[in-house]
Amino acid sequence: QVQLVESGGGLVQAGGSLRLSCAASGGAFSIYGMGWFRQAPGKERNLLAAINWSGRSTYYADSVKGRFTISRDNAKNTVHLQMNSLKPEDTAVYFCAAHKVVSALVTTSSVLYNYWGQGTQVTVSS
Repeated sequence: QVQLVESGGGLVQAGGSLRLSCAASGGAFSIYGMGWFRQAPGKERNLLAAINWSGRSTYYADSVKGRFTISRDNAKNTVHLQMNSLKPEDTAVYFCAAHKVVSALVTTSSVLYNYWGQGTQVTVSS
């Protein structure tokens, strides 16, 4: 069973950047598809970006396409989310999640993600 710990959240001004990291332990990280989600107060948790086990396939939600980049380092058991041109509406708790699958495809359905981190707060001020 893999454990996930996010880091890198914080307070940033609109237009700024943050880099979130998710460290995995307790499992063979390279066989997990990974995703980044966020949840704002009173709203559903939504998938922002996903990456398959090899890193060769990625997915981005329209709301973050062109601003956010997901990447992974299987040697270091980490996945990152580089967030640029941040907007106040990006304010939310950000979660990383893992889905145990080896596939050329990315996992875009949240119900398939078996393991979740505790989340990290990102606040973007205007």
